[in-house]
Amino acid sequence: MHAPIGNFDHATPAPDCLDALIRPVADAVRDWRGTTPAERILYVDTDPQWADTAVFVEHYGRDLLEQSANCVVVHGKRGGGTTPAACVVLSTTRVDVNGVVRRHLGARKASFAPTDTATGETGMEYGGITPVGLPGDWPVLVDAAVVDLPYVLVGSGRRRGKLLVPGKAFAELPGAAILEGLGTA
Repeated sequence: MHAPIGNFDHATPAPDCLDALIRPVADAVRDWRGTTPAERILYVDTDPQWADTAVFVEHYGRDLLEQSANCVVVHGKRGGGTTPAACVVLSTTRVDVNGVVRRHLGARKASFAPTDTATGETGMEYGGITPVGLPGDWPVLVDAAVVDLPYVLVGSGRRRGKLLVPGKAFAELPGAAILEGLGTA
């Protein structure tokens, strides 16, 4: 199958390659209940040496920069409690952690989770964290600009491989909240 974005040799419907995905992502694809069919979520095999966004777009297509999203793990703190959340923003923007995220979580303070905490809590590899397959009780904060795109490139849970996800499918993820201004320039 031809990939709808980027210069990839081949794209496979994610349900047809569950063995290429880590367990939480494979489980999320297998159990997908959104109105966007799971078969429209595509997997592309990529070389992990090109996993970082700047290098990735040089190799797989400069047009991907405007169609890629990053998923980062944050923690909101209030009193003695901590709320983990994932934030999905276009790769050309940064997460507004101290504004939009903090307010949405009702936190006194919000910050990026340390790498070992983010990978440990998600079961995913650094550089490949994806909103597909996160713990079910986590808020998934998605910038409205991500949902507006026909397809978005995101991590697959590993540094090898990426998912191509219809933008509107992000609104159907468990715990999803679509927020204007989550990603800032």
